[in-house]
Amino acid sequence: MDSSSSMTGLGSVDPQLQHFIEVETQKQRFQHLVHQMTELCWEKCMDKPGPKLDSRAETCFVNCVERFIDTSQFILNRLEQTQKSRPAFSESLSD
Repeated sequence: MDSSSSMTGLGSVDPQLQHFIEVETQKQRFQHLVHQMTELCWEKCMDKPGPKLDSRAETCFVNCVERFIDTSQFILNRLEQTQKSRPAFSESLSD
């Protein structure tokens, strides 16, 4: 079973519809990631909201976002490496 039919569970699907669903799923994942990052960095960096960000808060936000992106990329890379080193595991999931 290929990824397209396992994704929808419908067997044969219009390729345009399949592409639309994949794009919308990617958008949803990205929005979720941005929401997570915003919530995490806000809690970590914002002591007391005011009309302007002070330099400490601004620096904290920049560092927080950069670390969040670095960490997310590291995790994705590690998962990719793990998946490549264990092809039998991923094959067993598709059965």
